[in-house]
Amino acid sequence: MLIIFESVLPIFLTVALGVALKRLPIFDAGFWAGLNQLGYYVLFPALLFTTLSRSDFSSLATGDIGVVAFGGVAVLTAIVLALWPLLKRAGLNKPAYTSVFQTTTRWNGFMALAIADKLAGAQGMAVVALIMTVNIVPLNVINVFVLVSFSEERSDLGMMIRKILTNPLIIAALAGIFFNLLSLPVYEPVFVAFDLIARSALGMGLVLVGAGLVLTDALKPKPVVLLPSVLKLIVFPVTVFTLARFLGITGTPLAMLVLSAGVPTAMNGYVLARQLGGDARLYSAVVTVQTILSFFTLPAVLLLAGGQ
Repeated sequence: MLIIFESVLPIFLTVALGVALKRLPIFDAGFWAGLNQLGYYVLFPALLFTTLSRSDFSSLATGDIGVVAFGGVAVLTAIVLALWPLLKRAGLNKPAYTSVFQTTTRWNGFMALAIADKLAGAQGMAVVALIMTVNIVPLNVINVFVLVSFSEERSDLGMMIRKILTNPLIIAALAGIFFNLLSLPVYEPVFVAFDLIARSALGMGLVLVGAGLVLTDALKPKPVVLLPSVLKLIVFPVTVFTLARFLGITGTPLAMLVLSAGVPTAMNGYVLARQLGGDARLYSAVVTVQTILSFFTLPAVLLLAGGQ
């Protein structure tokens, strides 16, 4: 338990640093906006490419891990879709529902990579990279489909499809997979340059998570905030754990699957919520609550996985 706690603690200390820095008067709003753009278009794509292009999947049961990774997303997608009639009768509007859906199904892959590196080194990061390979494109497509279906801005569907196809994270992931599968060499000085850029992505990404949190939303969370938090932080990892054990997955792959399911939701869904008429304020509130709660839930679900 202490090893798990000490592996998770640096992640949350870095997030806490972002919370503190955002509230200092030395940085204006333009600084944080620029940093988000730098991360989205340069740092995170570099991290995805370097991780995926040279990850060694040969020792992994890639088929079983892929089935569990996508299966977990499929189960949670079905659960949240099935909840819509009940939530609608309870008074939840469509924009709010899309944020519930997004914050339940999305996961912060960069936070998972950072924790995997602390817990299991290269092998752990390879498993998380494989999970990202399987889920990054389907998750974006599913979430855009739900947003468009439940919003009034249907005319933007074509634009959003183009955005998906030109998404720097998806392009970097596909490029990394392409280079990996075909064993294509990358000129070493070029790869080292990419790697130097990528090394700053995890730390800065965690700082940006902290900077994006709205702590006032966590003081008195509404039921609509708690629902996706319970689904994401508890139901999702337990579902993935159950599927993985059914397929006989154990050890580090099991722990990394549960880790990837148990991290808070990703911040990039906030941008989609704003662009496609979702409830961006609710999305921000859920991210804040999930991030705080995950400090306690992540060690618990990792302990569950490590005990097998």
